[in-house]
Amino acid sequence: MAAETLAGGGARVEVFDAMRSVGRKFLLAGRGGLNLTHSEPEAPFRARYAQAEGALTPALQAFGADALRAWAAGLGIETFVGTSGRVFPRDLKAAPLLRAWLRRLHAAGVVVHTRHRWSGWGPAGELLFDTSDGPRNVQPDATVLALGGASWQRLGSDGAWLPGLQARGVAVAPLQPSNCGFDAAVPWSDFLRGRFAGQPVKPVAATFEGRRQQGEFVLTETGIEGSLVYAFSAALRDAIKRDGQAVLVLDLLPAHSAERVGVEVTRPRGHRSLATHLKSRLGIEGLKLALLHEVLGAEALHEPAHLAAALKALPITLAAARPLNEAISTAGGVAFDALDPGFMLRACPGVFCAGEMLDWEAPTGGYLLTACLATGRAAGLGALAWCAGR
Repeated sequence: MAAETLAGGGARVEVFDAMRSVGRKFLLAGRGGLNLTHSEPEAPFRARYAQAEGALTPALQAFGADALRAWAAGLGIETFVGTSGRVFPRDLKAAPLLRAWLRRLHAAGVVVHTRHRWSGWGPAGELLFDTSDGPRNVQPDATVLALGGASWQRLGSDGAWLPGLQARGVAVAPLQPSNCGFDAAVPWSDFLRGRFAGQPVKPVAATFEGRRQQGEFVLTETGIEGSLVYAFSAALRDAIKRDGQAVLVLDLLPAHSAERVGVEVTRPRGHRSLATHLKSRLGIEGLKLALLHEVLGAEALHEPAHLAAALKALPITLAAARPLNEAISTAGGVAFDALDPGFMLRACPGVFCAGEMLDWEAPTGGYLLTACLATGRAAGLGALAWCAGR
């Protein structure tokens, strides 16, 4: 997006990518249908960026959800709003959009160099690259860094840039996993792990630090992950860092009141087993029943008051976020205080930053791609202004 913005302003633009082809993480996002953005109103949309909302607002106001959809339409990609409010390409694929985009960049004169891994600056401020043909130096008028975070490293973003920027006096926050899974404080039993790992828990509502949200998640070999968990990942991660653990409370019957659950649990069941009774009266079976057994234990499971309370508020104690490389996205990176309003590094005149390498995070739902594109555009405009001023 920075390259497109610069080329549109008349600049001669070259793109250097460490991988064999560009947009590899963009293509990975397409495996889930390529959630481009979200259709919710502007104010709650921006609020999804939490502490970074203020810093990102100018870029998002200039290139928000509606502008992104119009931009995609300009590439011949029709979009639609799903039932969740998320926005997708009509064909739910990333490759057609990326191909159309690269064709337009090529037509605008943008030159793309692959297998060029940036290794820092030379003594005269030139960019140093390691390539398949040996070292290469480039001396640009302005540089836009869009180096990503450190999740899904096999796609190219490994966070190796961080020490080099720190050495030049750029304020950088440590990279952390975001939109990630978590390990349970007590390892799952062999039965739960062997029988149910990989299966979804739904419908369910989760509550943490006073916030409640309904959705679904997946039981993993070591804990939990999935969209509902990702929605709380920043708060869970920070609580674990602060307190050593975090307790996510699950409502296994979000459509039922606590009163109804209490009535059904205490209803006489005659000769029926507890499992049969819970299945017939409340639809509790399979993984939900196994999870109740795992957390409560067999004895408490047969105490109606404890069981009824757990069905509406089952505590899952979490001890650690999954490794950074497994996360969907990254928190941390270049501090916004290190940038001027044009996204230029104050410590490195003529060098601009965009995308996930900046210190912001957001939940899944289209917010990640939107901010990446919006900051890319903002950095491109900043670089144009810098070049014009010189």
